[in-house]
Amino acid sequence: MRGWTVHLPAGMAATAPPGAPRASVPATGAPLPRPASGPGLALVPEGFSLAAFLFGPLWLLRHGQWLALVLWLALSVLLALLLPEALRGLGLGLLALLTGLEAQDIRRWTLARQGRPVAGVVLARDADAALARALQGRPDWAMAEWGKAA
Repeated sequence: MRGWTVHLPAGMAATAPPGAPRASVPATGAPLPRPASGPGLALVPEGFSLAAFLFGPLWLLRHGQWLALVLWLALSVLLALLLPEALRGLGLGLLALLTGLEAQDIRRWTLARQGRPVAGVVLARDADAALARALQGRPDWAMAEWGKAA
């Protein structure tokens, strides 16, 4: 099982409606189809990102992490200029490792800056199961995902 943080669209309250159930929801069930458009819920996994480790700037660009990308590029230029030639590879390798370790936290930070703080945490085997579990536990979040009550 993997932990996933759930981020609601900007402006949507994360509080439970009156009388909402607070029971645990099993992580089973058929995957739910993704909506056709709109920001919907953002699910961010916990843990190391191999893609961010291998393709740091491209991963940041793909996830819209503009400020983090600028900082990453500035730091990599500083490392290349300030470190002796024998240590440049090690310095850039450590920067890549740091990027892989902190990539998901950078996504959460950016979502929080966009007005989408963490609204909940779910445990599931993949993104589809995490979405299903989040929506089963909080049916009012279906409005954010599909634009109508389910």
